[in-house]
Amino acid sequence: MKKILNRSSLIIIVLCFTLVSCSNKQVGKSLPRSVPEAEGVSSESIITFLDSAAVSKHEFHSFMFLRHGKVIAEGWWNPYQPDLKHTLNSASKSFTSTAIGFAIKEKKLSLDDQVASFFPTYLPDTISVFLSKLRIRDLLSMSTGQRREPLLSGDDIWVKSFLAVPFFNEPGTTYRYSSVASYMLSAIVQKVTGQKVIDYLTPRLFEPLAIEGMDWETDAYGINTGGWGLRLKTEDLAKFGQFYLQKGKWNGKQLIPKKWVAEATSLKRYQRPDMTQSKRDSSRDDVQGYCYQFWRARHNSYMANGANGQFVLIMPDKDAVVIFTADSPDMFGELDMVWKYLYPGIKDKALLPDEKFSTELKHRLASLALPIPVKNSNDAVTSRVSGKTFTFAQNDKHVLSITLQFKDDLCLFNLKTDTASFDFSFAAGRWQQGETSKHGPSIFAQAKNNQKGLPAFKIAQAYTWLDDKTLELSLRYIENVSSEKIIVKFDEIAKKKLILDFKSNNSRFNKALSLEGVMQ
Repeated sequence: MKKILNRSSLIIIVLCFTLVSCSNKQVGKSLPRSVPEAEGVSSESIITFLDSAAVSKHEFHSFMFLRHGKVIAEGWWNPYQPDLKHTLNSASKSFTSTAIGFAIKEKKLSLDDQVASFFPTYLPDTISVFLSKLRIRDLLSMSTGQRREPLLSGDDIWVKSFLAVPFFNEPGTTYRYSSVASYMLSAIVQKVTGQKVIDYLTPRLFEPLAIEGMDWETDAYGINTGGWGLRLKTEDLAKFGQFYLQKGKWNGKQLIPKKWVAEATSLKRYQRPDMTQSKRDSSRDDVQGYCYQFWRARHNSYMANGANGQFVLIMPDKDAVVIFTADSPDMFGELDMVWKYLYPGIKDKALLPDEKFSTELKHRLASLALPIPVKNSNDAVTSRVSGKTFTFAQNDKHVLSITLQFKDDLCLFNLKTDTASFDFSFAAGRWQQGETSKHGPSIFAQAKNNQKGLPAFKIAQAYTWLDDKTLELSLRYIENVSSEKIIVKFDEIAKKKLILDFKSNNSRFNKALSLEGVMQ
């Protein structure tokens, strides 16, 4: 009997160790799920964050919270959805940095390799001392010594444009943020591996983490943009954050050296070197320091971040990861909310179940939605313009004509330019899903070839009447940060005229340009 008990005890012990081991691994395509209290996080603190988000100036698109490798809260603000990718903007840089880490592991390059050595045919006629000293580590740490970035447009060779920019400081001494420096890292990876960064990372990072369907913008010559333009789903970002939290290990296998993770995420340069430490300690996350295409953050954290509020925040001291995709006018304000509402709710041990707040949290996360334009009607105008085409004189928007047709709860809208014709279906009181080849506003629009070869853009469309003469068409690019409103003013409908305006979510695209159309 004693032998049987000992054997049974041994089996139980082995089983327990097996379960514990498995709980620390990522099995299958999805991350494991849990509830906040089981992982030592208060559901109430997450609800408080959601309350704050609802009245904030930030437009959140998705949110995911991981503790101990498990997703404890996740939500998407409709029309954004779990199966949609999202443009990462400069959070793409951290993936480019990861590609450099793999290339170093495979001895294809080193941090001290001189950048000029990779592109001898694109060097300027006179090579300055500072250009000759520029190393890969200087590109990674945003300390090239240049004071500006080249303008990227048309069929320009971006490598040549970058190398032609004057160097005013010795590389490695002065911080200056540069997305084109990140592009140079991508070009170097492609030079030494013969593959675009996205293809190089696929078997090394994306496939092991079960990340699929990603795409990445390129220049005119098929080099991934590096500093922007990668699109991934929210859970893909969570996997990436957890991968770094686990110091480069996934499913028990060390994919990238632990040493690289430590090197890539440690402080290299301060954005404000003149700032005292006491002042920095009381300041926001944008001055906590820069690493190798990652940013340092408060509370010994670090992050990948992108314009308008795309964040992968990694908190090693709390064994936690927080993901945001958003369209925010104050991106670091999102992190202020993390530290104020989410961070205090993270405890050192599991909490007692809280059925009240747990149930409320599930309901709140499932019902997240952005405001939908008000459903209303305007029969007096729609009866006169439905099915009609309005043409425009030559203009900077290259718009030739628009056609409006109202049918049931839809406003069918055709936009013709001098190069293409686009059809939209705007719904009343709801988001109508669709696709378009029309480019939305982009902070990198000057790089004209950067979206060549990408699939059609997924969109959500809705319309409302602002008053009895003004139609507002809301167009969201739901795999990008961009959105725009098309305003149609029928001030002179008796004279068969209208005024057309385009308003972007980014003020830099809102030029004072109103187009006058004439009914045909």
